[in-house]
Amino acid sequence: MLRNLRHYKNKDNVQITIDAMQKLQSQIDSAKTIQEVMGVEGTIRQHYYSAFNSFLSPDFAFDERTKRPPKDPLNALISFGNSLCYTKVLAEIYKTHLDPTISFLHEPSTKRFSLSLDLAEIFKPLMVDPVIFTLINKKQLNPAHDFEYLEEMVLLNEQGRKKFIKEWSEKLKTTIRHRKLNRNVSYQYFIRLECYKLIKHFIEDEEYKPLKAWW
Repeated sequence: MLRNLRHYKNKDNVQITIDAMQKLQSQIDSAKTIQEVMGVEGTIRQHYYSAFNSFLSPDFAFDERTKRPPKDPLNALISFGNSLCYTKVLAEIYKTHLDPTISFLHEPSTKRFSLSLDLAEIFKPLMVDPVIFTLINKKQLNPAHDFEYLEEMVLLNEQGRKKFIKEWSEKLKTTIRHRKLNRNVSYQYFIRLECYKLIKHFIEDEEYKPLKAWW
């Protein structure tokens, strides 16, 4: 999240938000329970979303993050993108020996495959948010034409979903030179690598260290 905002640090109030997030980040190491960790993370994410209006088109301005249901076009984009991310992470988990119902941050649940929620926390800001920023800042989405407005809900219409999925698919295929593997790795394969790192941690082969983008 900090990495995303640093691209826009010259915009109004973005640096102030970055400073506030970094201050909150220092509280994570002193947290004693999962609930405390999740509470700090939730507050950090609120600050993060509050900065979006500083660098996105006014057509997509929003007051707060609303999930069930999304109440404006930007919330609709975040919810749709996150759902794609959860699905993709789950698909990569299924290619390994991990059980997607056993998780560490989110409450374990067979109904929502909670391990995918855990791993998606890494990949939502890395993959979903940049797709949203690109679609909005390149004016590929129009609030009037690419969304449907229901009584208390805003959703992408079929045309809007197609545009999002096209950009999302391109993101998944984009490759980065991996420092350890010394070869190009796609964003999609980074998800699988994260699963493998968890497995290595469980068999006590190598301590798990979550992905931190170096590019």
